[in-house]
Amino acid sequence: MPALGADMTEGTVVEWLVAPGDVVHRGDVIAVVDTEKAVIDVECFESGVLGRILVDVGQKVPVGTPLAVIVSDAAAPPATPVPAGPPPAAPAGPAVGAPEPRDRAPSPRVRSPLVRMHAADAGVDLRTVTATGPGGQITQSDLDRVLHSAAPPVASARLRVTPYARRLAAERGIDLATVRGSGPEGLVRARDLPRTGAAPARHATADADPRRATAMLMARSKREIPHYYLGTQVDLTPALDALRAHNRAVPVPDRVLPAAVLLRAVALGLSAVPELNGHWVDDAFRPCSAVHLGVAVSLRGGGLVVPVLRDAESLDLDALMRALADAAGRARTGHLRSSEVSGATATVTNLGELGVDTVVGVIHPPQVALVGIGAVRSRPWVVDGGVVARSVVDISLAADHRASDGATGSRLLREIGRLLGQPGLLLTGQS
Repeated sequence: MPALGADMTEGTVVEWLVAPGDVVHRGDVIAVVDTEKAVIDVECFESGVLGRILVDVGQKVPVGTPLAVIVSDAAAPPATPVPAGPPPAAPAGPAVGAPEPRDRAPSPRVRSPLVRMHAADAGVDLRTVTATGPGGQITQSDLDRVLHSAAPPVASARLRVTPYARRLAAERGIDLATVRGSGPEGLVRARDLPRTGAAPARHATADADPRRATAMLMARSKREIPHYYLGTQVDLTPALDALRAHNRAVPVPDRVLPAAVLLRAVALGLSAVPELNGHWVDDAFRPCSAVHLGVAVSLRGGGLVVPVLRDAESLDLDALMRALADAAGRARTGHLRSSEVSGATATVTNLGELGVDTVVGVIHPPQVALVGIGAVRSRPWVVDGGVVARSVVDISLAADHRASDGATGSRLLREIGRLLGQPGLLLTGQS
């Protein structure tokens, strides 16, 4: 059971997407886990063959509990069960009236667990599928050829549904024909089902009190971390003017929000002040060479989830906007992977859309810094000795006094302000 954030102490397996005998690779999504904050896709950490599952669906276990056993290809159990005991001796010749003997088809080699799942849903015996993949593996294309050539055509249009989603739909009285699947080739998974009817009891705690995990983490953070706070105001007018010019020159779907400009400034600022980018572990600060920026996203049912924009300092503005929109959208619909909610080196919380002027945040351990961004407002500002109306934003910093001091924190805020004053650097990468 992976630790999907410092606030997670246990999780519930709600769906297995693989079965014993399936070949899995590092990065494959193999299970779905329900935490107290969100439902997360769990990725495989190693490559090999799934030997056996140790934690059943519906079982809640602490972080660090083994979920399954992965073995090498050589030690893998056969994909198709083989009867125990020695095989019967072959007769000297065919019996009178007996059918001609046939060679037993070998066990199919299937690299993708989803191919095995799709075949089971469509009622296809994989031993009848011609493999064209490397090493004699059956690929999705091989299976699709069988499905598309089947008669009648309706057979190939059979719904692809995971076993758990099918059972859950029956419990909730949901017609699967009305559900749009989010998995490969339209595969319907449990998270695609609308929350109508009675939900399983294992979700009751998380659904009834979605803020509990966040509250526990914040209490722990305030107990253990000696916070210090700094704040500044930044004239955002040059950056917003440049952003409007940028957006006029691109199609509407490619337009960039001010939030992405602010995130890029924070990412580049943390890269320039690495003393605030990393983790406090074993009574020591461990800096990180890359900026993995956590972005706090509020959930509709309450609570927060923090998807991580990896290597944010290396993303240009357009790429950062795409990453932000994708992560925020999937966070709110419960489609994040385990690798996307862990490993942040610093967090940004932006409450400007809610009309908040100043954010005084609480650090997300084991990180040592949190940047808060408020609303952009028109305020009086002195320019060349005169008072004019400018677009101004409040930016705050909550930092861990064990890892840094006020002078270091001030450098970060100054660097963010300097970057926001140079829109050419933020929008095009050139000062």
